[in-house]
Amino acid sequence: MRAVVQRVNGASVVVDGETVGEIVGQGLCVLVGVTHDDTPEKAAQLARKLWSVRILEGEKSCSDLAAPLLVISQFTLYGDARKGRRPTWNAAAPGEVAEPLVDEVVARLRELGAHVETGRFGADMKVTLTNDGPFTVIVEV
Repeated sequence: MRAVVQRVNGASVVVDGETVGEIVGQGLCVLVGVTHDDTPEKAAQLARKLWSVRILEGEKSCSDLAAPLLVISQFTLYGDARKGRRPTWNAAAPGEVAEPLVDEVVARLRELGAHVETGRFGADMKVTLTNDGPFTVIVEV
């Protein structure tokens, strides 16, 4: 699994004009990509990392500050544009594999005590955020 993690001061995701997920104030906006060999165990590992990674102000984590997370599925994180002019998506898991694993990340975060908002899997989403820093890291498990 691969995640692009952005420290934000507010973020939201809109589908067909409706806000389906929103966090206010300091937190993390997390784009999650799934590849073919990912497992529920990797989803749990990613959730633990997201909850505990110390990238918020003052080297704090979401668990330290009870900061919210906005988790959005993004198959394009496994796009490969090294050859030609069009990326390939061969490394991205198909929706029937990816969706339950993204849901597993969210469920595990919630079990840890996190407030988690989400996008809508497979939808055309409009994501708005204020990147704080800017601060962006890539996490792979």
